[in-house]
Amino acid sequence: MPEPPSVLVVGSINVDLVVHAERLPARGETVAGGRLERTGGGKGANQAVAAARAGAAVALVGAVGDDDLGEDALAALRAERVDVAAVRRIPGVATGVALIVVDAAGDNQIAVASGANHELAAGDVRAPHPPACVVAGFELLDEPVVAAARIAAEGGCPLVVNPAPARSLPPQLLGLRPILTPNRHEAAELSGQEDPEAAALVLRQRTGAPVVVTLGEQGALVADESGVSRVPAPSVTVVDTTGAGDAFNGALATGLARGCGLRAAVTAAVTAAADSVTRAGARG
Repeated sequence: MPEPPSVLVVGSINVDLVVHAERLPARGETVAGGRLERTGGGKGANQAVAAARAGAAVALVGAVGDDDLGEDALAALRAERVDVAAVRRIPGVATGVALIVVDAAGDNQIAVASGANHELAAGDVRAPHPPACVVAGFELLDEPVVAAARIAAEGGCPLVVNPAPARSLPPQLLGLRPILTPNRHEAAELSGQEDPEAAALVLRQRTGAPVVVTLGEQGALVADESGVSRVPAPSVTVVDTTGAGDAFNGALATGLARGCGLRAAVTAAVTAAADSVTRAGARG
């Protein structure tokens, strides 16, 4: 059998505390009667799991605290065949936690306490094995994201950067040709353009690389040297949209690591994201 493609993920590791409620609370409102669930989370960890499930050999670089939540998070990742040897355990710092409310329609609200994720430094970022694709996300500080980008540049492999939550793109990142994968809201915030196609074109001009804007149930939009095209999503029954973007990015990285063209990799990623929303939890 062929060797699985190697994917390096540099990203966040959280524990998700999820309340399933009938509806999302309004400002200042308490919605009672929900059901609590505790699961593994963090965009980086979720992307690593998605890539591993898609058939990649995945190494994750991140940070957790020396608390019970950190140990549980690492155990869950090991169970998914994710290499966590490069994950840093930081004494006296809490593991990242996400507080999530999911309503009956599958929509969510999320607040994150970053904890150890914001202690990860550029010097902590290394590749245990030469990667065929690198993924980095904005739940970390700029320095480790740029360090991940440099690993991709030095290895001559694709770099996927998920700018979520959106913030200004680090100047050092722009010249390293990241494939940005914002959702429509992040794309608007990064570009100043509300229309996803216009936003993608602005971002592509800024990076000189393809841009993929995820559009939820409408699939994804791809802007590259061939122009702009859309990849539709299959129709599914939505249970929980938490982690759909992470499933997309993990599957996209696996496709690119296999040597697939961008549109083929995006098509597989859209399918993976659609499948993910049919189950509860970020790693359902």
